[in-house]
Amino acid sequence: MHYTNNYVFNIMSQNHSSALAKAIDRYILYMESELGKSLLTTKNYTHQLNDFLEASGISSPSKIDKQVIRQYKSHLHRYKDKFGNPLAVRTKNHRLTVLRAFLRYLVQEEELNIYPPDRVTRFKEDPRQVKVLFSDQMDRLLNAPDNKTLRGKRDLAILQTFFSTGMRLSELASLDRNDMNFTTREISVRGKRGKVRVVFLSDNAVSALKDYLSARQEAHNPLFIRIIKDMPDIDSEKFRLSVRSIQNVVKKYALQAGIVTDPSPHTLRHSFATDLLRNGADLRSVQEMLGHKDLSTTQIYTHVTNPQLKEIHKKYHGKHV
Repeated sequence: MHYTNNYVFNIMSQNHSSALAKAIDRYILYMESELGKSLLTTKNYTHQLNDFLEASGISSPSKIDKQVIRQYKSHLHRYKDKFGNPLAVRTKNHRLTVLRAFLRYLVQEEELNIYPPDRVTRFKEDPRQVKVLFSDQMDRLLNAPDNKTLRGKRDLAILQTFFSTGMRLSELASLDRNDMNFTTREISVRGKRGKVRVVFLSDNAVSALKDYLSARQEAHNPLFIRIIKDMPDIDSEKFRLSVRSIQNVVKKYALQAGIVTDPSPHTLRHSFATDLLRNGADLRSVQEMLGHKDLSTTQIYTHVTNPQLKEIHKKYHGKHV
């Protein structure tokens, strides 16, 4: 998904002129110009720092102290999304990580004597639970779209691309037509921290994507677009399917397929990884395909994919009961 620079940079200054708001503006500009962060990342950081600005009620970075941090943590505990759901612990911790990064910028780049970033402690997290689909559930999900309609062809292409590549939701949403290389069956994806990796298309994904693209009547560059009648061939970016719409596609067909675990696009990413590991892929290759920075992140899948442990359990457990 694409955003204009003016939107990202001015979202703060439209409503605030305090020293803290201006420092946030400078940080966002630093992220974009010096660190090369994507517009999606800078928009996310802008939104979260704006939330801190509003919740803290302070006007200057020098006023950030232990009490302000406690107040912000309390705000995160009370926060509800538009559906009335509280924030997950991982989401709260991500927001604290954003705040720490901002404080570190103020210390290192602007040389301010402010509250130490490392004193902003995160909440304790339970071990991550990996939600995956079993093979029969995945089959039902992939068979749910009606590929006789353009919408069904698009949605099948989305599901097949998720399962074939293990892409993140934001990565899939930002794909363009010219990103597709059906000759090599590869896609170059720019992931977190701007790192580029290559992902691979299965036979089923290639077939679904070609079927979808051949059925489209316009020349818009975004790969996955909204289906509307009499679509004009201008301003193609505004027709790009949003991340929320893609989430709804997954949920819609999961419901149709009778899958009650409420899978998300990230569930398909998990299912991609576990499918590879269960079939003998090594952990480092899966790490590379997922675009994980650290191997430890990929290791969350091993407890559900180690067939050797299952065989040991079967061989030695309960023999004298």
